[in-house]
Amino acid sequence: MTRTLALFPLNLVAFPGEKLNLHIFEPRYRQLIHDCQQEGITFGIPSYLNNEVTTLGTEMRLVSVEKTYPSGEMDIKTKAIGVFRIEEFYRQLPDKLYAGAVVEDVPDDATPDVALHERTQELVRQLYDILGLRRLFLDLPPDFRVYDIAHHLGFSTEQEYQLLEAVTEVERQQLVLDHLLHVLPVLQETERLKERVRLNGHFKNLTPPSF
Repeated sequence: MTRTLALFPLNLVAFPGEKLNLHIFEPRYRQLIHDCQQEGITFGIPSYLNNEVTTLGTEMRLVSVEKTYPSGEMDIKTKAIGVFRIEEFYRQLPDKLYAGAVVEDVPDDATPDVALHERTQELVRQLYDILGLRRLFLDLPPDFRVYDIAHHLGFSTEQEYQLLEAVTEVERQQLVLDHLLHVLPVLQETERLKERVRLNGHFKNLTPPSF
């Protein structure tokens, strides 16, 4: 079933469940936020990659307007509620300054693979330990979803969009696992190199070889 959705393209990927704070300054998007306030509408954030609006995006609900400036600019809080696919894009909706599209909701299979989850959890712990971000790991709920950690794995925007394209949690788990198996050896080697550099110049207690 299709419907019309207002759009706010940005050079980022938002994931369902994510809380996103935005500063609104362009007149067209100030109008959009006013419409969210007055009419209770939601809006979509499709990613703007490679100079074009992507097919997939994330629907956002306005949570609050935290501050309105004398210029009309605003600081807002939003929450991502689901993924959609653009069927037809409009640079401007009728009588509006902002873009829109005919969209269709993308269903999500959120069921994880338990073994993949446990393996991913261990690799995420290793990653955060290396990066000095153990607090992030401790704050994670045991049943965290890939969406909960997606922005804290060192993915590029393009890689994050690949996660959005995956329609099952198992697919997303596999993407994250492949990424971590690739980057962790590099980071671990970097840490070893840093340690060797730090030790250079220190007094060394070495046992000479026996001839």
